[in-house]
Amino acid sequence: RHIYVIGAGKASAYLAREMEHILGNRLFYGQVTVKYGHAVPCRRVRVMEAGHPLPDENSLEATAQIIQLVQTAGSQDLVFCLLSGGGSTLLEKLPEGISLNDLRKTYQLLLGCGADITEMNSVRKHLSLVKGGQLARAIAPVCCVNLIVSDVIDDTLDSIASGPTVADLSTFKTAWQVLEKYQLVEKVPITVQQYLQKGLQSKIPETPKAADPIFEKVQ
Repeated sequence: RHIYVIGAGKASAYLAREMEHILGNRLFYGQVTVKYGHAVPCRRVRVMEAGHPLPDENSLEATAQIIQLVQTAGSQDLVFCLLSGGGSTLLEKLPEGISLNDLRKTYQLLLGCGADITEMNSVRKHLSLVKGGQLARAIAPVCCVNLIVSDVIDDTLDSIASGPTVADLSTFKTAWQVLEKYQLVEKVPITVQQYLQKGLQSKIPETPKAADPIFEKVQ
């Protein structure tokens, strides 16, 4: 009935523009988020710019609008999700108790500690309400097709842009072990420590895993 395009990443505006060429008038509406200076003109897809490598207020606002958009989709609609490198920062919804400043400080520590992208994203996914398959929850039960440009060695889907629409292979335990490995437990904000501890104690739900029915219509 309707075809929507959403996305995040430094290449997502170019991907959206090409989707417009392919789909023409079949594309109903869309929205993507890019790093500042990476926007290109699109006709039916709204392009927003936001912070990278640290999230900012625009990251939060753009993500809220993307979530609102997909929640208007119906069972006979189709959502294309366009993901590329940088999506981890550009797509963000904060959990209760974590401020944007807390998150930015944690990101800065992760970027400077020597952790690889999979390790960093395991922490990012567990300090977010949109990463690690959680965007798929907002889209379900609408059919979602992911088109992904990988910037990750071995192309692990849950690591690219922190896998917002695919099952997460990491856990709160994984995230905590990364902080321990790089001696960041005492350096991250206390709110981050407390939130991850709640996750370890199962007081906060885990990110969606492969058996979750929200992925039944995800390709």
